[in-house]
Amino acid sequence: MKIQDEIKSKFKNEYLKARINLHFTHNYLNNQLIDVLKPFKVSPTQFNVLRILRGQYPNTSSIGLIKERMIDKNSDISRVVDRMHAKKLVIRKECKQDRRQKDIIITQLGLDFLAKIDELEDELDNKIRHLTTEEITQLNNLLDKIRS
Repeated sequence: MKIQDEIKSKFKNEYLKARINLHFTHNYLNNQLIDVLKPFKVSPTQFNVLRILRGQYPNTSSIGLIKERMIDKNSDISRVVDRMHAKKLVIRKECKQDRRQKDIIITQLGLDFLAKIDELEDELDNKIRHLTTEEITQLNNLLDKIRS
């Protein structure tokens, strides 16, 4: 459905329309992700942290490294990690080189959560699977171009 029909609005130019379309589509896809994550009681931000930690596993990560790789750069990673530690998804321990730093590592429970979520990722991919491989490549290139 076209964005102007979806939100019943007209746009003063195509640039505004594109920006609103990007925000609307982001929210649509994010809500789909929230639905997939709901049974695991994990937020999209926590999911992002788990994926970063899995990529580093079996090495530890610092809060700084996690912040650097986050999709949402505005997240308070220290608090997110605290909540994840309470859920036993991560281990947080003092860094041997710098006692002010914390070393973070994903737990087996965190890895198990991600494995189960990975099985559901096809469900999320299906939201855009009607696009051809060429269209997906073009979309990725255009999105990269917006940020460059």
